[in-house]
Amino acid sequence: MTQVVEVKVPDIGDFKEVPVIEVLVEPGASVEKETSLITLETDKASIEVPSPHAGVIKDIKIKIGDKVSEGALILTLAVTEHPTDTKKSEKALEINQEGPVVPVEAPTSSLASAQSMSPGDIHAEVVVLGAGPGGYTAAFRAADLGKKVVLIERYPTLGGVCLNVGCIPSKALLHVAKVITDAEEAQAQGIVFGKPQVDINKLNTWKESVTGKLTKGLRALAKQRKIAIIHGTGKLATPHLIHVETSEGAKTVPFDNCIIAAGSSVTRIPGFPYDDPRLMDSTSALELNDVPQRMLVIGGGIIGLEMATVYDALGSKISVVEWMDQLIPGADADLVKPLYRRIKKRYEAIYLKTKVTRIETGKAGLTVTFEGDNAPKPQIYDRILMAVGRRPNGRAIGAEEIGIQINERGFIPVDRQMRTNLPHIFAIGDIASEPMLAHKATYEGKLAAEIIAGHKAGFDARTIPSVAYTDPEIAWMGLTEREAIQQGIDYEKTRFPWAASGRAISMARDEGLTQLLLDKKTRRILGAGITGVNAGELIAETVLALEMGADMQDISLTIHPHPTLSETALFAAEIAEGTITDLFIPKK
Repeated sequence: MTQVVEVKVPDIGDFKEVPVIEVLVEPGASVEKETSLITLETDKASIEVPSPHAGVIKDIKIKIGDKVSEGALILTLAVTEHPTDTKKSEKALEINQEGPVVPVEAPTSSLASAQSMSPGDIHAEVVVLGAGPGGYTAAFRAADLGKKVVLIERYPTLGGVCLNVGCIPSKALLHVAKVITDAEEAQAQGIVFGKPQVDINKLNTWKESVTGKLTKGLRALAKQRKIAIIHGTGKLATPHLIHVETSEGAKTVPFDNCIIAAGSSVTRIPGFPYDDPRLMDSTSALELNDVPQRMLVIGGGIIGLEMATVYDALGSKISVVEWMDQLIPGADADLVKPLYRRIKKRYEAIYLKTKVTRIETGKAGLTVTFEGDNAPKPQIYDRILMAVGRRPNGRAIGAEEIGIQINERGFIPVDRQMRTNLPHIFAIGDIASEPMLAHKATYEGKLAAEIIAGHKAGFDARTIPSVAYTDPEIAWMGLTEREAIQQGIDYEKTRFPWAASGRAISMARDEGLTQLLLDKKTRRILGAGITGVNAGELIAETVLALEMGADMQDISLTIHPHPTLSETALFAAEIAEGTITDLFIPKK
């Protein structure tokens, strides 16, 4: 006989007024026992509330955004068989068999994240400290391999620095910057637009929607894998225990294996007035509170120049100061020259071999004193971006206290399997080694999870590509020319100028180049560098070539589509082979 029962929020511990973030069913839908009905989210975990019985949904009594506590009515359910899950539900249904509504609580034993909600410890086969690209990748892979996973993240959303206040929001703003500069430069082709009107609030809302879409996707992926998420600051208490400070008190997580993915933090130069909001780091620069008239970027590396690209397009007068003798010191000078020539025309000033020695605050702005070969007299700026690098968080997580080795720079040394000196504890990403790149961290995260699951594997990537998303972009992989010289490698360099690329010329962006380094004897590729529009997309072909041990003939005999920027790699290889027809190269 059909019975109509009320399904209510079960015991969820001490939590009250928990928001409903998903309603997973609709009226008229047939559900099986344990089918998820709704998802709740606290600052500790996402909870799926399952159906206590098989049946048909009658009426849904809540909606997304509602806040509920234990006993709140979720929906009514028409059940077609006598529920026998618990004595409580049996007794409830025996009250009347003619169809009146009978209250039944959803079972708590099958909640997806019940362990993170219950009092006491949460045991994990694998606990991951940090939910950036490396951390969430490690957690997802470990869960896919059958491990019981707990993911600890200090921020309210998953994704870490990269997704929330780094890679993703910066690329959203760089996209906008490219639209603005492309519109400006279209005048040369006879297309004239008016001066753009920038609505900062709307721009920030769009930027946040980009990150919000991705963080919501990560949360859903974690939920699908039944990963328990704890939001709080975690520190290692013993070699098998993490202590987590959450907004609702302390929690401990005993573990069998741990993957440390706690990332890095912004480096600060001592003695500067960091309490003044006009002195920004990359995080506050991405908040885009306003567009300053004059802005100084301290540090001519990737982060500083990407943010300079954004603020320049929005209308700021940009100056860059760099202590080294070139911008982006990690890249070969030949690759940086096209960028330098372009931004030197756009920016107010670029000071190389120069450093900032003093910053004074005042009503008129921030007064900066310089020192070095090209130091100007003191200058006043409306805002300053400090972009002098990042430091690993190795000393911030209690690692040394439990016996994990940390080097003088704060990195946690690991072997090819990402193991620390404590073999059941792994470290990945920024905290383990340079380069501090998200794609390196994801590779390492998967590897660590697979090692824990018993796979026979080790770090064997032959290169980790780097990209500066400036305008033009700069990308490189494998050996740089500087490294080849330092290592005494007998190499050859081949370069194709984009000034001979039909696609680059048709885009009015022919300042770029594609450069390959090869072994003189074997003719195999050793490294590559590309400067130009979409260089970050183009570099992947050369990465694959290096991983596959390709030589110049392999690349030059691979048919590339025409006209494209991708064929510049083909042309560079043809130059090395002496078969190029798109240029005339006199025979030696």
